[in-house]
Amino acid sequence: MKLSARNVLKGRIVEVKKGMTTAHVRIDIGGAVVTASITNEAVDELGLAVGQPAAAVVKASDVMVAID
Repeated sequence: MKLSARNVLKGRIVEVKKGMTTAHVRIDIGGAVVTASITNEAVDELGLAVGQPAAAVVKASDVMVAID
């Protein structure tokens, strides 16, 4: 699959939490965890599960990061 996204963060799924229509998929990318918000249908179609390798793809010209 070819992407034009500039930011691809590779890691491993550590949690998949389904809600009414949307799921939160947490991916450990080397000690930091990012959360993707996708549809439950996408989780099922992609067969996402804890322990699988995954990549968070951020398609944006600017990415802002806030550190507490």
